Amino acid sequence: MKKLLFTLLVSVIALQLSAQENLLNKGDKVLNLGLGLGSTGWGTGYSSSMIPLSASFEVGVVDGVLDVGSIGVGGFIGYASYKYEWYTWKYKYTDLVIAARGSLHYPLVEKLDTYTGLSLGYEAISFTESGDGTPTLGYSTVGSGMFLAWHAGARYYFTDNFAGMAEIGYGFTWLTLGVALKF
Repeated sequence: MKKLLFTLLVSVIALQLSAQENLLNKGDKVLNLGLGLGSTGWGTGYSSSMIPLSASFEVGVVDGVLDVGSIGVGGFIGYASYKYEWYTWKYKYTDLVIAARGSLHYPLVEKLDTYTGLSLGYEAISFTESGDGTPTLGYSTVGSGMFLAWHAGARYYFTDNFAGMAEIGYGFTWLTLGVALKF
């Protein structure tokens, strides 16, 4: 009896999943605007922080992947800045990321565009330290290099062109929340 109920449940879920319509089709254009949470430099003790801001733009390029899925490609830009002060010691950290990204979209629930993908690009970081009594008084550095990140996300469409957006991943921030606009 348990096997029969389990088989029936799996069948109903499979039929429900396969009946969903893909929300990113070939030629669709989507702009994500987000605020990052979970960045390594943002939190308590900072005298000023700019919550990580990001924007990504995506164009649907391939339909019919895994039957109802699609592939989108586009770009990503993110910026964050943090200042920390402790008595007379201070430091400032900034991070700028510019990357290309690609995502595989596969519909799981109606009105919910679910996707995962990778980003590859360039990251520029600067760090400046100043104050009295620190062992590295006046230290300043700039670094840049390759940026590689993974993301998984979802956009819930309230209308045909407006969605709430959430992404998790490893890269610029651990969690990004925002809005998406489809053109």
